[in-house]
Amino acid sequence: MLEEILDFIHNYFVKEVYRGQFRIESGVLVVDFLQNGQHYKIMGSVFNDGVHEYSEDTLHDETFFGEVWAMAVPQAILDIAKEAQDWVDEYGAIVDNPYQSESFGGYSYMKGAGNHAAGGASSQLSWRDKFGSRLNAYRKIS
Repeated sequence: MLEEILDFIHNYFVKEVYRGQFRIESGVLVVDFLQNGQHYKIMGSVFNDGVHEYSEDTLHDETFFGEVWAMAVPQAILDIAKEAQDWVDEYGAIVDNPYQSESFGGYSYMKGAGNHAAGGASSQLSWRDKFGSRLNAYRKIS
């Protein structure tokens, strides 16, 4: 969820970008510029592209030429990411379902849940709608 949020706000809170050849050994990125618990993004890997938390993730061992972005993600974003993940865990299946089920008097049926009058856009609330206003303060324009 954290990576989706960072992508959504166009802000990875990058402190430094390191380019070169990197090695992942025993599931850990072998570098001396990250601290335990610090978030970072790998780009250019065959198996491990994406956002990770240093010494918390178990990565696939490999050697690759690419980039590692050392990040400083604010605690507020981490808290929102946790809330958003909890919300998706609870309501995600409902939001992703294009049908709405109804039953009454022994009769049940399913109908489309989208608002077809508004160009087919779904009337269901997504995590972006639910948490977007709180994330706007961290959004990067460019």
